Amino acid sequence: MTKTSKIYIAGHRGLVGSAIVKNLESKGYTNLVYRTHKELDLLDSNTVAEFFKQEKPEYVILAAAKVGGIVANNTYRADFIYENLQIQNNVIHQSYLNKVTKLLFLGSTCIYPKNAPQPMREDSLLTSELEYTNEPYAIAKIAGIKMCESYNIQYGTNFISVMPTNLYGPNDNFDLETSHVLPALLRKMHEAKLNNTSQVEIWGSGKPRREFLYSEDMADACVFILESRNFKDTYDEKSKEIRNTHINIGTGVDISIKELALTIKKIVDYKGELYFNDTKPDGTMVKLTDPSKLHSLGWKHTTELEEGISTMYEWYLQNS
Repeated sequence: MTKTSKIYIAGHRGLVGSAIVKNLESKGYTNLVYRTHKELDLLDSNTVAEFFKQEKPEYVILAAAKVGGIVANNTYRADFIYENLQIQNNVIHQSYLNKVTKLLFLGSTCIYPKNAPQPMREDSLLTSELEYTNEPYAIAKIAGIKMCESYNIQYGTNFISVMPTNLYGPNDNFDLETSHVLPALLRKMHEAKLNNTSQVEIWGSGKPRREFLYSEDMADACVFILESRNFKDTYDEKSKEIRNTHINIGTGVDISIKELALTIKKIVDYKGELYFNDTKPDGTMVKLTDPSKLHSLGWKHTTELEEGISTMYEWYLQNS
């Protein structure tokens, strides 16, 4: 990959895509291609085919997806499976037809079974049932992994799948109906501080543990893989079966929701009380990735949680 290689970033405005664009630009890449949803509807196979035919990107980063928190996933189940499958099918297939040199497909660690051994390794994929609330989204992402593997095996393409853990950072979604836990807590406490609200309610007991990765670290891992690693690096070449070739991107460190809330409270400087409503569901109690495969490939995160949240809060203050 050279600094003038044509790189198409699908989903460049989101948390993931915007961080990857920023990382590529900081490293001197000058031929980046992206389109807004208005300019290019990734659900439309004919439009996507025409885009690839005209632009002929050499590298593709597939960060476009329909994403949301537990409520959105459980409420809009049909939308989540249909739209994600459609986006993946269109972009991955056109990447093959147009001889893209390398594609990076981004999923999520929700692909792993509800009761996967902790920390979750890549080989726990498809070993038992998924978490019900986000099953449609997870199945779509698993299909994306298998599509990349299958095209690589049948056609000799170089399509790599990466599965980031819970992400946070600039350009995050702060909508309280559809956002994930960290940006939702940050916004709630910031608004409670502004309004002098004496208490902030947090759903659940606060006991579940979650892992969080700063989006700019995730972007750095993605660019590292794009620049220096290939599909053949993701599995044991001596194995008779090629599977579980995806790569976890995470920290390997978790924190309880209560500890997270207290950390955000300190950063926001909210003086009120936190009320953990344990009549609301907790979800999975522990969800932690094993990033040792990524470490063995030569990359490790550098941004610790408190530093990352502080930087994110500064961004939120400037952009809200």
